[in-house]
Amino acid sequence: MTNSDFIEQTRLLVARTQQGDHKSFAQLYDMYVNQLFNFGLRLTTDRELLKDCIHDVFVKIYVKREELSEVVNFRSYLFISLKNRICDELRRLVFGSDVQVDSLQRVAEDADVEEDYLRHEAEFFQSVKVESLLRQLSKRQRQAITLYYMEEKKYEDICVIMDMNYQSVRNLVCRSLNRLRELAMAV
Repeated sequence: MTNSDFIEQTRLLVARTQQGDHKSFAQLYDMYVNQLFNFGLRLTTDRELLKDCIHDVFVKIYVKREELSEVVNFRSYLFISLKNRICDELRRLVFGSDVQVDSLQRVAEDADVEEDYLRHEAEFFQSVKVESLLRQLSKRQRQAITLYYMEEKKYEDICVIMDMNYQSVRNLVCRSLNRLRELAMAV
């Protein structure tokens, strides 16, 4: 599944979830739960706490599903929500209550979250733009660029996959990259 297909499927499932479709919500959960778990392990080693936080995020999403139309990038929203939930839970455990720590610290965290969200948004729009540009290349050019840059294959591996000689593959990758640059400059 390409990135744009994944994004489109997510968009469709979010829209159906907003309408109360339980199956679509379950599919969203299944699509993202492992990614969120792996991300969360970078923030805490407490697996049970992490599972609880992931479930809390999805419960909140379902309860406030009507507000999902305001979310531009659902994936970024999920990751930022999980990060915030873990931070809140760890803070509660450390300080023994639900009382917010220091308002200045919260403002600083909010700024970090906003920066993270903006960075994720920029990455999202950049990936959409790159996919749009890639679609304008020939099939072989797109395959060469995908294999070399996205799948990080070596030229030797690409030779085997594309049934081409080494120099032809290098030339194709170079010409494809030049064509991408031309297309990007025209936009």
